[in-house]
Amino acid sequence: MNRRTLLLGTGAAVVAAGGVGAWATLGGRGMAEVGTTLITPSAANAQTSETPVDTSRVVEMVQGNPDAAVTVMEFASFTCPHCATFHQGVYRQIKETYIDPGLIRFVYREVYFDAYGLWAALVARCGGEMRYFGIVEMLYAEQSEWARGTDGGAVAESLRRIGRRAGMSDDELNACLTDREMATAMMQVYQDGATEYGIRGTPSFVINGTTYSNMSFAEFQAILDPLLGR
Repeated sequence: MNRRTLLLGTGAAVVAAGGVGAWATLGGRGMAEVGTTLITPSAANAQTSETPVDTSRVVEMVQGNPDAAVTVMEFASFTCPHCATFHQGVYRQIKETYIDPGLIRFVYREVYFDAYGLWAALVARCGGEMRYFGIVEMLYAEQSEWARGTDGGAVAESLRRIGRRAGMSDDELNACLTDREMATAMMQVYQDGATEYGIRGTPSFVINGTTYSNMSFAEFQAILDPLLGR
């Protein structure tokens, strides 16, 4: 299976193979009023290694039955093409069959390969829990339109356009995109989860504590149905 490799450790969240450009292209040119204050994963990673990080603001994003006996946790990056494919196909089948009927608890965990993926996550979380999964779907559906650019300013504006369609103002979006404490906390949560569950690529899944790589819907059924007594 082809999937992007997750790099952990010092300087973990660098641009992976098939990424979107070097860090230097994201910090200064064309970033408009928020250009030089947008945080990169490498900067957030450096901060997490120096001082304890308060992660209390990073809310777990959950769908389905919060009390279900079966939990499916997805680890995915908004700039990962395989993650977009999963969300346009298998995820919708899982949602219809298991999430919407309340059979499972589904948790989405963000992975940050690059600055664009981190910015997208900040925009998704900017809308709050009620709008989060709707924004996630927009980000994946339009991934090819915003995640492949080499100009950071254009990418940031594309993400703001998605945020506006979800009902947020530019002031709200810029505040979220420049929230360095939040970005650092998100990076810490991502690193902790990747280490705890042995995540090495995206999309990956943890089902009741066991980690799996990307799967078809039939493979999910083969795992979930016995756990649900079906």
